[in-house]
Amino acid sequence: MNTNESIINLLIKLSRIAYKKGEIPVSAIVERNGKWISQAYNQKEKRKNIIAHAEILALQKAAKKLGRWNLSDCNLYVTLKPCNMCMEVLKQSRIQNVYYLLDKLDYKHDFSKTNIMKINSPKTIDIYQQLLSDFFQNMR
Repeated sequence: MNTNESIINLLIKLSRIAYKKGEIPVSAIVERNGKWISQAYNQKEKRKNIIAHAEILALQKAAKKLGRWNLSDCNLYVTLKPCNMCMEVLKQSRIQNVYYLLDKLDYKHDFSKTNIMKINSPKTIDIYQQLLSDFFQNMR
């Protein structure tokens, strides 16, 4: 059995575990140099945590195991194309490649009613902008 087949088989096995536990059956594996670094499945319901998606949990485990947040030499394998939140976390982790089995299902309803609005406070914006600028200047 080749590496891809064994990864896919493990993804399906983990997804079945999530399904049996009442979670959306999504699973993820972080791989580095042909070795599995971490694996996870969705645990949003169990943990009562909105970010307990398989991808994020697998990234957190990999970062802990490797002792660093930068996973630029790692790949992620996931059963379902990552949501927007997970994609942003994946970008922040610098993960090299993301491989997925299935595109997200096309939902016909919009479950999110969250409004996002910019705060209009020029004085505070200037203070914060300077703080942010100072931070990045001091890092260089």
